Amino acid sequence: MFKIFRKTRKDLLGEGKTTRYFKYAIGEIVLVVIGILIALQINNQNDLRKERNKEVHYLSNIKNDLKINIVEMNKFIDARSNSIQAATRVLEHFEGKPITDTAAFNAEGFTVYDWQRFYQSNNTFQELVNSGNLGLISNDEIKNLLLDIEAQYTKIKSEEDHYRFDTETNLYEPLYALMDINTMIKSVEYYASKGQTGEETILPDDFFTQYLNNKNIKNGFTLTVYEYNVMNNQMAEMVKMSDQLILAIDNEINADTQ
Repeated sequence: MFKIFRKTRKDLLGEGKTTRYFKYAIGEIVLVVIGILIALQINNQNDLRKERNKEVHYLSNIKNDLKINIVEMNKFIDARSNSIQAATRVLEHFEGKPITDTAAFNAEGFTVYDWQRFYQSNNTFQELVNSGNLGLISNDEIKNLLLDIEAQYTKIKSEEDHYRFDTETNLYEPLYALMDINTMIKSVEYYASKGQTGEETILPDDFFTQYLNNKNIKNGFTLTVYEYNVMNNQMAEMVKMSDQLILAIDNEINADTQ
């Protein structure tokens, strides 16, 4: 094409048609500029498409992380609800209700002693932040929900730290000082497995006398009821946020097909 342009210019100059030459030259420049602009636009569109594909990839991975977290959080809410119920039943005996089955009472206590922390799956979000790619998320609603969920998770971890301190102070320390932990573990293993594991251990009627007279232990169960309710409410709110974010992600991804 450039050879054709060059030959045409040469012919025009050779014929002494200067005015037509300049008009032709200007037209040639315009065509070249238009060609460059079209090429730039195509490159820009390709870059935008690549960024969009990367964004959709991140959004899909975030959605997968959220689904994992929702399943785990619902398990934690159920487990902590069971612990609340167990602690409430144990507290009835601190208020004077007689223990008629020491093995069952012991098992109720272990439902509370055995607690775990929740750790969310947020590898995709961390990758976005650490790589500086958070700006790839173009939807402000999605970005804000991501940040809100991280803030809510921080609240949950703070409450877990608080509960750990209260549990160690009010439950574990008095238990270690007062009780025969080995005997209690043998009993609960045998009771929970219906005799399949552990060792049949008879806990005498007075086994928990000092235990029931210890104010710290009573406070520990009381705080379990209160703090697990707080944590469950916080976690339920995080589940709600996660559901909202999944919906927002689906809408954003589906927008490409509309």
